Amino acid sequence: MNNMLATAQASIRQAAQGLGYDEATIEAFLKPEHEHVLEVSAAGKTYPAYRVQHNSKMGPHKGGIRFHPNVSLDEVRALATLMSVKTAAVGLALGGGKGGIVVDPRALSEAELEELSRNYARQLAPHIGSTKDIPAPDVNTNGKIIDWMVDEYEKTIGRKDPGSFTGKSMEGGGSEGREAATGRGGVIVLAEYLKAHGMLDQPLTVALQGYGNVGYFFAKILQELYPNLKLIAIANSKHTWLQPSGIDASTVTDPTTLTTAQQLPSDAIVGVHADILVLAALENAVNGQNAHSVQANIIVELANGPVTQEAEAILLEGKKAILPDVIANAGGVIVSYLEWQQNLKGKHWTEDEVNRQLADILVPPTVAMLSRAAEKHISYKQAAFELALQRLLG
Repeated sequence: MNNMLATAQASIRQAAQGLGYDEATIEAFLKPEHEHVLEVSAAGKTYPAYRVQHNSKMGPHKGGIRFHPNVSLDEVRALATLMSVKTAAVGLALGGGKGGIVVDPRALSEAELEELSRNYARQLAPHIGSTKDIPAPDVNTNGKIIDWMVDEYEKTIGRKDPGSFTGKSMEGGGSEGREAATGRGGVIVLAEYLKAHGMLDQPLTVALQGYGNVGYFFAKILQELYPNLKLIAIANSKHTWLQPSGIDASTVTDPTTLTTAQQLPSDAIVGVHADILVLAALENAVNGQNAHSVQANIIVELANGPVTQEAEAILLEGKKAILPDVIANAGGVIVSYLEWQQNLKGKHWTEDEVNRQLADILVPPTVAMLSRAAEKHISYKQAAFELALQRLLG
């Protein structure tokens, strides 16, 4: 069992036990409803591929598809399980699912990437659709890839099903606001935490790991809405750039342009002296080896599973607040839900309307998580998981 799956299951078990559920109920919930193990081909080569459909109590399965050399069945199980918790935590009428192909997409030509994507969608066609399972983009996938999959899926089933996938291109029926949704959601959750602790108007510093789509939009929207929260460090997989005078996210789309910043090793971001550490890269970024070096008192999980179970225990012992991924990065799945709703209704909402609905959906469960944690003296993660499991197991 990989680290991420073990962490997800331990968090569920802890929350379920805290609510009084017995072991048989917990074990039944942990087991996915369906697991599809496939082989998909492109240019004469075959690649292992997966789709795990974890739980559909709240509604159709929902979850991204990632193309990455390190994809494994356990990783996909973990992400599908966490998606069940995430959709329930924020009260969406969706269940949990996840998919992936074990491939380095950079090694494929565009034609090979299209062939691979179409083969995957064709094999999964009997098991997905707007009332069963609604995939979306994830690591190394995007609107173009999803458009190929929608086209292949509809050809395979012989009819239109516009709500079968989300994260489509705008031309393909995608939603306004989708690209920025996860980053925007992270800002909303952080702001609610700071508001609850009387810190929203204070001058605070932010260090950000991961400056891809999620990290960039988080930084940009944070600067627009809360200029008192100053971004002082960003990191990608190669370097950390530290600039205590502040980094202007409205102009910096590529950190390599920060020629006046101090350049440090990539993993140095974890130990930067900042008030807030935002983790927007990959899972297990903060672990037993580096957790003691975390200086920030507030950690925002914008990636999936960026803090391991061992690291979480160290951080909580140090009285640090961890805003958990199942709430903090739920903006993406919320706007996916809104895209699905638009597709089912034949509508196309403005970006302002999508952003308004995103906040309307995300603020109440964030407030509920903060309140529950304070009342029960438990971590924010346990509070979020308890809120979800009350819906899933109740």
